Amino acid sequence: MAPAEPSPDWSAERTIDYLRSLRSPENIAGMARYGIETSSALGISNAVLHPLARKLKRDHQRAAELWASGIREARMLAMYSDDPKQVTVEQALAMADDFASWEIVDEAADLFCASDLADELIPEFAADEREFVRRAAFAMMASGTVHLKKRPDTDILAWLPLIEKHATDERNFVRKAVNWALRNIGKRSLACHGPALALAERLAASDNRTARWIGKDAVKELSAEKTLERLNRKARK
Repeated sequence: MAPAEPSPDWSAERTIDYLRSLRSPENIAGMARYGIETSSALGISNAVLHPLARKLKRDHQRAAELWASGIREARMLAMYSDDPKQVTVEQALAMADDFASWEIVDEAADLFCASDLADELIPEFAADEREFVRRAAFAMMASGTVHLKKRPDTDILAWLPLIEKHATDERNFVRKAVNWALRNIGKRSLACHGPALALAERLAASDNRTARWIGKDAVKELSAEKTLERLNRKARK
């Protein structure tokens, strides 16, 4: 008999059993090479998890139970299938206590932005000394510049002081996210480009090695001809 097709009425337990049936030791080894935390991984790619989430559809309670399992794929699936309208600040802060991998953080950033929690969470996460929690602040900025299309540019530019403040954090997963956020802000619109580029240039001239790397890399992208052409085309629409 063929296995049952995933459906919206599946419980978290049944969903986890299904995920376990797809376990791939070879894929687990491959994930580790990309810096993904694999201690709880089953080796299932996101290319499989995204269609699975669409079949399961959104279910806030099931998503909470999937997250609580601690399994990497169950947590990814939880974020893909949670209902953003029901995600609270309290839930997000509790999830942040479990952050231990950059990919989990980055997917959570998308969910929290979709849940309209950026204003509350970005300052909270940026102030947190834990590497992956602080990364979440800047991953949310990077996500928000793209997905929060209805927010005015002034809201996005208000994040620049936090970028400048934490540009000296030399931890790998933080500095890369700070750089990512700065570049994305500068690419959002012409109105955002100038202030972001000005900050990038200040950081590029810094005596601090980490800030200097962040700034130089951002200046390179924000000054590129293709970036300016895209922004000008967008402004003309």
